Amino acid sequence: MIILDKPMKKTFLSLLILLITVSVLAQNDGAKFRKIDSLLTYYYANNKFMGSVAIREKDKVVFAKAYGFADVENQTPATVDTKYKIGSVTKMFTSTIIFQLIEEKKLTLKTKLSEFFPKIKNAEKITIGSMLNHKSGIFNFTADSTFNTYNTKLQLRKDMLERLYSYPAAFEPDTKADYSNSNYLLLGYIIQDITKKTYKENVTARIINKVGLKNTYYFGKINPKKKEAYSYRYKNSEWEKSEEWSESIAGGAGALQSTPADLTKFAQALFTGKLITPESLTEMTQIDMGYGKGVFNFPFGERKFVGHNGGIEGFSSVLGYYAKENLGFSLIVNAQNCDFNDLVLGILSCYYKLPYRFPNFSTVAIDDTILKSYEGNYSNPKLPFTINVKLVDGKLRVHADEQGTFYLNAISTTEFNHDASGVVMVFSPKGFTLKQNGAETFFTKK
Repeated sequence: MIILDKPMKKTFLSLLILLITVSVLAQNDGAKFRKIDSLLTYYYANNKFMGSVAIREKDKVVFAKAYGFADVENQTPATVDTKYKIGSVTKMFTSTIIFQLIEEKKLTLKTKLSEFFPKIKNAEKITIGSMLNHKSGIFNFTADSTFNTYNTKLQLRKDMLERLYSYPAAFEPDTKADYSNSNYLLLGYIIQDITKKTYKENVTARIINKVGLKNTYYFGKINPKKKEAYSYRYKNSEWEKSEEWSESIAGGAGALQSTPADLTKFAQALFTGKLITPESLTEMTQIDMGYGKGVFNFPFGERKFVGHNGGIEGFSSVLGYYAKENLGFSLIVNAQNCDFNDLVLGILSCYYKLPYRFPNFSTVAIDDTILKSYEGNYSNPKLPFTINVKLVDGKLRVHADEQGTFYLNAISTTEFNHDASGVVMVFSPKGFTLKQNGAETFFTKK
């Protein structure tokens, strides 16, 4: 996994949204939280995940629970106070500090990168604003093939800068947007240079202490005695510990650890004007070419959450905030053997009392040669998108432009399903039939 995964533009999957209908179930609030708990317990019992979740309504955490272990080897159970590395959710903190510095008139969105790091390609054309929303064209250092050779070792700032100096531009600034961790690593350095204090000191004074976050701080070597979780991958029917990375390669792009409750508290403070002005918040949340400045949108039905996701080592995380309801949601996992999107979809479906079937984790082993034969692009003349099917790590991955990406579970050699959405796809030599909510639609293979 590359540090701080690219944003999941459809994190709260609506999937093939025009084919899905929803209705409200008759549940009280206690029932919906029990269903969330049952869902996550079911995932955990089937070795699909370990982690922690929190849902905050205004100033109150209404649901919080941890599942599994912080330390598998020593059988140390995770609790709601267990700290997990949050990866790219750190970028929301970094962006907040940049806007604070702008409000203090110590820089502007139009300030050029060349004022700080003139050796970066196109530095004289790159602004702070274009870095915040990934329009800088600075090559993403985590995409370099050499990244895995040094990510576990301490890296000096000059070492990281020399790497960034050596990369050619990925594209001309402001011509498009493409996610790059390099932007936020550099923004963290700029914060240091302007304030003459470390990134850790800045995030502690400007956000953590100001908001009252008790379990959020810059990570170092994992210490179980401090209730810090290790991360794991599922291999050979057991959880195998992931290798730890050095915080020096993450910086302002992803070097924080936290709890879901703390993250929702941070989001509530940010989006209610306790950290930056309303004008700054408007600028931060304005979407341009798919990205805000340190945030992006997560659609869930008619609702539009704002936040970020992250991935580092074996950790995955998401933080979302829905302003209309003053609702904060965060999930952090330290082990997953499932589609993270499906897990998020299930939690929010339960919370909003929408029809939701627990996934069926029974599956049929199918030879890759058969799965390979289903690869290709499929379309229906009445629908304005193409569906791409591709074999990825032994599973069929389905992607439809602007409709999301998900993985299929094999029921037989021709029939596959995606339980979270109720989708069934039956393949034939000429295409596949998509079944959902009693409707059937045939897609022809191009």
